[in-house]
Amino acid sequence: MIGGGLLKIHPSELKLPFEVKKQSSCCMQLTNKTDHYVAFKVKTTSPKKYSVRPNMGVVLPKSTISITVTMQAHKEAPPDLQCKDKFLVQSVVADDGATTKDITAEMFNKAPGKDVEEFKLRVVYIPANPPSPVPEESEEGISPRSSVLENETQSSTLFDAVSRSFKEASTEQSHEEELIISKLTEEKNYAIQQNKKLRQELELLRKQSQKSSGGFSIMFMVIVAILGVIFGYIIKET
Repeated sequence: MIGGGLLKIHPSELKLPFEVKKQSSCCMQLTNKTDHYVAFKVKTTSPKKYSVRPNMGVVLPKSTISITVTMQAHKEAPPDLQCKDKFLVQSVVADDGATTKDITAEMFNKAPGKDVEEFKLRVVYIPANPPSPVPEESEEGISPRSSVLENETQSSTLFDAVSRSFKEASTEQSHEEELIISKLTEEKNYAIQQNKKLRQELELLRKQSQKSSGGFSIMFMVIVAILGVIFGYIIKET
């Protein structure tokens, strides 16, 4: 930022993004530091290369105006993007209520007792698309990004292998459990059928015994005891 008694100018140099065969623009702000109307005019050493809008005007007291500088497209880039172009901003106190139509070239002519401020700004070209930094390669000639991607691939492969093994083991275990449960169910059903059959036979023997002796015989009691032992063993195993 630069300035004098009338205007404060920002920035102090014009930075224009440079790209072959493309226009580029930047802005410059003029701030009136006084309580008077201030007229300004912008000149350049290369008027065919640049367009300035507005190139002259009036800045009201304690206010700011923005100026757009547009560089025309270049067919090729200068060596090392060096630029010798410059801009000149002239300013002078104007009459109160003055407008752009009231500005004349004679207003900026220097004369005794007339205060005409002048500020020079140089043009700086900057790359429009600066190259992104390239990661250094390791001693084996493999970039860090390639190494990271390789590690991620290996980790993913290992995870998939472990997952498959776990699923296969879980499937085999589930299959074995289903076989055991099926076998126990069959044995239980068989035991229930046998118990039912023995109860029927026991009921038949009881009826026969009641008809013959009117009570339980010793053989009947032995059979009942044997059935109780067998049934208890079956229930315990199930």
